[in-house]
Amino acid sequence: MTRILAIDPGNTQSGWVLIDGDLRPVEFGKSPNDALLRRLRLVTEGDRVVIEMVASYGMPVGAEVFDTCVWIGRYVQEVTTREADVELVKRQPVKLHHCHSPKANDASVKRALVDRFAYGQPNYGKGTTAAPGWFHGFKADIWQAYALAVYAADNPHQQQQGA
Repeated sequence: MTRILAIDPGNTQSGWVLIDGDLRPVEFGKSPNDALLRRLRLVTEGDRVVIEMVASYGMPVGAEVFDTCVWIGRYVQEVTTREADVELVKRQPVKLHHCHSPKANDASVKRALVDRFAYGQPNYGKGTTAAPGWFHGFKADIWQAYALAVYAADNPHQQQQGA
């Protein structure tokens, strides 16, 4: 069974989620980039890694975006040395996949994930400590990494932009 590790990269920290074949989040977190780079050394042949790629929409960007691009390159380099599959996916197809709209935002993507995997559960499907839900422990960029992982699982043969 192929595992999928999805990364929502940032300039200093990145959200990530590892899912199993049932799309269940096995491990996840928001980690400093250097710690995530070390974690990628655990990726093995047969694993699939999907990384959100920066896209240009014609607007000026700051140094943070370029720093994020450097980290994306470092992640890709580490994964390819492990002979695992790596894909770079822009945000737009993920939004279209989950929300069927290019105008979707992070909140609408989160809502679509809750509707699919934790419909009718309170607290966005997080549950409680005593009764954890599907999304127990999710916060911030972890949601977007999970959306990317599910997109990749639902589109197994659609490599957007390989490395």
